[in-house]
Amino acid sequence: VQLQASGGGLVQAGGSLSLSCAASGRTFSSYTMAWFRQAPGKEREFVAAIRFGGGSTYYADSVKGRFTVSGDRTKYMGYLQMNSLKPEDTAVYYCAADFRLILSQTKTAAAYGYWGQGTLVTVSS
Repeated sequence: VQLQASGGGLVQAGGSLSLSCAASGRTFSSYTMAWFRQAPGKEREFVAAIRFGGGSTYYADSVKGRFTVSGDRTKYMGYLQMNSLKPEDTAVYYCAADFRLILSQTKTAAAYGYWGQGTLVTVSS
């Protein structure tokens, strides 16, 4: 499975950006697609995820109410709509996917076997 993330860029605080993640290669009818981010000098952290088996979504507390994760299971596309961006949202954002996750692994980066290359989001104050 190959993942291609896109949509990053520079935005002022309070602005919005939309990220996309395209999956290709071996795909599955039921899988989880997630977004993680890594700021300079920090560990990679969970942002949001969608489980395509049932459509459930999950968010980190820091983005809840501002970010929306969605996707199109049949087109193998994932999206992350980011509103009310803050300077602390500045990071490289990665999409990840896997079909083998149990629910408790949804927010765990090490559980995902497939990763995109990352796209930089910079929020200026």
